[in-house]
Amino acid sequence: MKKNSNKGLKMTGSFRSAGMTFYMRKGQVIGRVAHSMEKRSNTLPQFVQRQKMRHSVALWQMLKPCRPMFTQHLTDYQGFVSLANRMPVVYVPQSMNDASLLVPGIPVSDGTLPAMKQWLGEVNGVAALMTDLKTVDTLPHEKLWLYTAEQHVEGGTPRVWFYRVREVLRREMTDVDGCLALTGEEFADEMRGWALVRTDKSRCSSQGLVTRCTYYERFTTEEALKAAAKSYHGLTK
Repeated sequence: MKKNSNKGLKMTGSFRSAGMTFYMRKGQVIGRVAHSMEKRSNTLPQFVQRQKMRHSVALWQMLKPCRPMFTQHLTDYQGFVSLANRMPVVYVPQSMNDASLLVPGIPVSDGTLPAMKQWLGEVNGVAALMTDLKTVDTLPHEKLWLYTAEQHVEGGTPRVWFYRVREVLRREMTDVDGCLALTGEEFADEMRGWALVRTDKSRCSSQGLVTRCTYYERFTTEEALKAAAKSYHGLTK
């Protein structure tokens, strides 16, 4: 809405006030109730999608301070939410609305550089983050960034902390059959997850976390779905 010196206030969209929404139609200001008194529909497909979105938003709040790169999208947030929609669905009750869970594949980047396959294994008896990235495939100015996430449970509510992002130098990595691997006992931790991201100035590879963590699985069961739905006053039949 903007001010017009000749005609007072001119509507250019809509606005809400005192529970009403006002908008222009054929030159007249129309008002309607902003909040419906009808019970919100909550069918199973709707509930599943709302749980996906709830979890995506909770994860993004934890990830965004790490400045993740989603260069293939209008905004980093839109890119993250779009990719996070493909993750396993986790069901949590309304009382844990800001809960976040460490699940395999949490996206940390999306870009045009070739992606790396990554998995957890061992090198000479030491836990390792394995990749299929060959030394000859790296670009002259390419850098590798390691994202580390950790599952915490605070007051009964699980949260994922993305507490560490650091550059990994080539000398830190081990050659395994011509491919690069990062070794260390930290990669045996069953409550953490990792992702290596290739970057070259403003470009990056598309990567998601790999993890040994299975804590999230208790929130994917039929029982978890029913308990979560009940906390939202049940499903609409």
